[in-house]
Amino acid sequence: MAQASSVVNMNKRKLYFSLPFHGFVVAMSVLLLCFVPINVSAAARRQPQQLQQLPQKLRFGRSGEFKILQVADMHYANGKTTPCLYVLPSQVHGCSDLNTSAFIQRMIEAEKPNFIVFTGDNIFGFDATDSAKSLNAAFAPAIAARIPWAAVLGNHDQEGTLSRGGVMKHIIRLKHTLSQFNPSEAHIIDGFGNYNLEFGGVEGSGFANKSVLNLYFLDSGDYSTVPAIPGYGWIKSSQQLWFQRTSAKLRRAYMSPPKAQNSSAPGLVYFHIPLPEFASFDSSNFTGVRQESASSASVNSGFFTTMVEAADVKAVFTGHDHLNDFCGQLTGIQLCYAGGFGYQAYGKAGWPRRARMVVASLEKTDKGGWGAVKSIKTWKRLDDQHLTAIDGQVLWNKNSAGNNNN
Repeated sequence: MAQASSVVNMNKRKLYFSLPFHGFVVAMSVLLLCFVPINVSAAARRQPQQLQQLPQKLRFGRSGEFKILQVADMHYANGKTTPCLYVLPSQVHGCSDLNTSAFIQRMIEAEKPNFIVFTGDNIFGFDATDSAKSLNAAFAPAIAARIPWAAVLGNHDQEGTLSRGGVMKHIIRLKHTLSQFNPSEAHIIDGFGNYNLEFGGVEGSGFANKSVLNLYFLDSGDYSTVPAIPGYGWIKSSQQLWFQRTSAKLRRAYMSPPKAQNSSAPGLVYFHIPLPEFASFDSSNFTGVRQESASSASVNSGFFTTMVEAADVKAVFTGHDHLNDFCGQLTGIQLCYAGGFGYQAYGKAGWPRRARMVVASLEKTDKGGWGAVKSIKTWKRLDDQHLTAIDGQVLWNKNSAGNNNN
């Protein structure tokens, strides 16, 4: 474990400070946040044009289910020449980035997801000789399967031959991606890759023209650019304002005719770096494992409170801490890690790489058709011989609190 800890520190550049200093930093950080200038570099550039035409309407199919595969922390570098880290001695020979690609392919074949979300550190920039080629290879299994997919950035994607904005520009030009550089309606917003996607009800149903499931994607940054605030980046006020406005707009549409509903459609949020609230759990109130502390920003920017106030978010999905794979509920929102996926990333020998699945299911109407979303469930699969499924649980249920196990 000591050796594992050193690799964690090296790969993630964990930054520590003493507990007495922590209170001072947080107090100063809150004050400084009021004066941190908004980074307009993303907004100042013209939105890059995407090569492929996005589908006019994303929607649930006739099965009444929508399955999402989350892939966290691939850390892809140079393909077959990049060796695996933290695997058993019996796995070392021939192990490379290609094992990461093979795992994605196995998940696609086994689960047949309708959508794939890559939650950052898609490539490990320091080791990638050519970031564009590494990105192409990392997303190749999703592209080859012709499955719609989306991505957000982590803290390592930009450490190679492309800038952070350059990485996102490259991603949005790849085939079958629904990723966006930034929302066109947000003239000033921090980061790259803040956007939302709406998923309509079954075609021909009363919900065909309503978004019954909303996905939000945000750039949680890389490292703090404020000298007095050490550590990782955070979701800024400009991003939170965009989220609040988008959530409110979606709520108004969902609660308006036709088929006016009495509350918001459920929302799921994806980003890379966990919020400070991920440290709120102990072994009695989460499903999964926690094998390292939450590597969040050293300041709490208040995004969790923003989501609670919006009242539509049912679950948040992150990566970053590869040895954690738990889900825990806090103030009505499930906070979930995916667990480490990539073979070039730090991990734990003998603890298999893993992926998270989420399925949203529609309710049946009195006339036998499909209605609104009734439940959201999750489980994980291990990259072992049997692609073992573990930790099935209900994240949200329309008619209950939503954290009962299967």
